[in-house]
Amino acid sequence: MMNPFKDAGPILRALSRNKIGAVLIALQIAMTMTIIVNSVYIINERYAKMHRDSGIDEANSFYLRSVGFGENFNNQSTIEEDIRNILAVPGVRAAMQINAIPLSGSGWSMSLQREPGADAEDFGTAVYFVDETALEVFDLELVAGEFFSMTDINWRQAGQSNWSDKVVISQALAERLFGDEDWPQGVGKTVYIEDKEPMVVVGIVDKIQAPWSGWDDLDQVMLSPEQLDYKSVRYFIRAEEGRRDEVMQKVESMLAENTQRVIRQVRTMEETRERSYRSDSAMIKILTTVMITLTIVTALGIVGLASFSVNRRKKQIGTRRALGATKSDILRYFMLENFLISTIGVVIGAGLTMGLNIVLVNTFGMDPMQWYYIPIGMVVLWCVGQLAVFGPAQRAAGTPPAIATRTV
Repeated sequence: MMNPFKDAGPILRALSRNKIGAVLIALQIAMTMTIIVNSVYIINERYAKMHRDSGIDEANSFYLRSVGFGENFNNQSTIEEDIRNILAVPGVRAAMQINAIPLSGSGWSMSLQREPGADAEDFGTAVYFVDETALEVFDLELVAGEFFSMTDINWRQAGQSNWSDKVVISQALAERLFGDEDWPQGVGKTVYIEDKEPMVVVGIVDKIQAPWSGWDDLDQVMLSPEQLDYKSVRYFIRAEEGRRDEVMQKVESMLAENTQRVIRQVRTMEETRERSYRSDSAMIKILTTVMITLTIVTALGIVGLASFSVNRRKKQIGTRRALGATKSDILRYFMLENFLISTIGVVIGAGLTMGLNIVLVNTFGMDPMQWYYIPIGMVVLWCVGQLAVFGPAQRAAGTPPAIATRTV
């Protein structure tokens, strides 16, 4: 059986005598691999981050802000009337007033403690003020305990510092507070807010995200049974399947009939998600462009080196053909030469890739790269090299034996 690496020794000796071009290509491959592999790793991490489940029905949900004005504007009666009118709009499934919007970048946050006192361990949480319809509005699942009833809902005044004596928390927050295995037993337990004020956990919901997409504790959320007695309020509306855009127009027009307020920031949750992850999306596009550009530049470098080598060694190739070498022998020679150069490059690149990843982990707090990124990157660069050299190698294989007799 023919050994495909039988020419490896002569090729390496030839490269050692004319090593500048080969060294440059090997270093280019190494740098390309380092940047591409870490870019793919970052892209995958950002993509996974952008597609985290918010826990709510984003496709059919939207929100808006109502800003009242005038001395005679009655906050509570206006809010109650607005909710009744919104629910009467055909296509509306559920609606409520809320203080903040998931993934919007703006909201309320507090800390909960298992024990009272300023020295007790605290756990950060986003805060949503909701009414008894929040499960339906957000499309949440109650996984333990019970949810709020209508009688639990209180009006919260501007500047109010005290809190409700009941709270519903997300499963992620329950696991942080009470442990991974015992979190269902968190129902009925007391937590403390503002160091000393007690709140009883009456229920746990499956999943809902905080307003800040870049927050490490994104899934740690508490729901408080309160409505804001403010002139400026938000309404969160969930439409029936596929009717969101139609309902948005109707709700905005209906609310705008009240001349004592203005309606602002009518946005879908899908638009909010896009805004929240805009920087991540931009980074993905930039890194993708860099990867494509580097791959093309590296491939062109390999083509250039191989073409130069073929032109410089035409008489040598012709002589080999005259001595009986077949076209496939010549083709295999150049393909193997590139494979050896690429191998040197990807081995160096593997070390540089790990080094750059360590820097990224230590500098930006990213998770370490999984081991399989490096062998996949090596295979990809080998394939790029073989594809790039194939054209020049074919031209070399087509060199006629007669060229060995020509003089320059």
